[in-house]
Amino acid sequence: MTAYHLDVHPQVADALAQGRPVVALESTIISHGMPWPQNVETALGVEAVVREAGAVPATIAVIDGRLQAGLSQAQIEQLGRAGEAVTKASRRDLPVLVAQGRTGATTVAATMIIAALAGIRVFATGGIGGVHRGAATTMDISADLQELARTDVAVVCAGAKSILDLGLTLEYLETHGVPVIGYGTDELPAFFTPHSGLGVDVRLDSPAEVAAVMRAKWALGLGGGLVVANPIAADLAVPREQIDAAIAQALADAQAQGVAGKAITPFLLQRVNELTGGRSLSTNIALIRANAALAARIAAAWAAG
Repeated sequence: MTAYHLDVHPQVADALAQGRPVVALESTIISHGMPWPQNVETALGVEAVVREAGAVPATIAVIDGRLQAGLSQAQIEQLGRAGEAVTKASRRDLPVLVAQGRTGATTVAATMIIAALAGIRVFATGGIGGVHRGAATTMDISADLQELARTDVAVVCAGAKSILDLGLTLEYLETHGVPVIGYGTDELPAFFTPHSGLGVDVRLDSPAEVAAVMRAKWALGLGGGLVVANPIAADLAVPREQIDAAIAQALADAQAQGVAGKAITPFLLQRVNELTGGRSLSTNIALIRANAALAARIAAAWAAG
């Protein structure tokens, strides 16, 4: 897979050529993360946040077999209307989609790959995938973690999704040499809530500090990404007791219904949203917007050299 298969949106290409800040955005949230039309409204809103913060957004997907770094509004609406009929695309899916001329919404892993091919170093998402609860028997570990170990992109997120085993996720990242940076916090955020009770590798308090670590890591030849964990604001978070109870119920429901594999994360997030009366979805949207704004500031610091 080379740049031959890659289309870079003219605005994104122009920004990269001029050394201006660019932020990659994933597309799984459009097709699999939210219902229509809220998915498209959120995607366009997040792009607007990136622009307002002084960077160029590059929403990433696979459209008709072409890797896309930057989508038109029509393409975003295409993904949103098609919803779960669109392939949820991780690393393993990209060659199939390209060879067969198909369309896919990119996960964190696939977005990192395409961003790196385009020369984009900063990516904003909601939460990364990780080690699923019960992975000791299921071996269910997100490809996002391995991608973070191999692809040179900084990922701004609200930590790993709290439906996961956060302790084992941190252990996996440590084993593979991926720095976990707490942005303004000493504690790993737990997606819907700023608190997990788990520590991060280092706390940094400015975009310039994050950009400096990015430069040092890659200058040293230490390939792979970084996790920049940005906690959701306390007034927007779901109370920890409420979210823990909802997750426990959602996990029990998934087991009872035999949900597994690629379907497990969308199922759990949707079920948690139902159990919290829609509060988790509004929190999800708020944290994605906050991460996009921070990513734009980090991209600006990176571009400033």
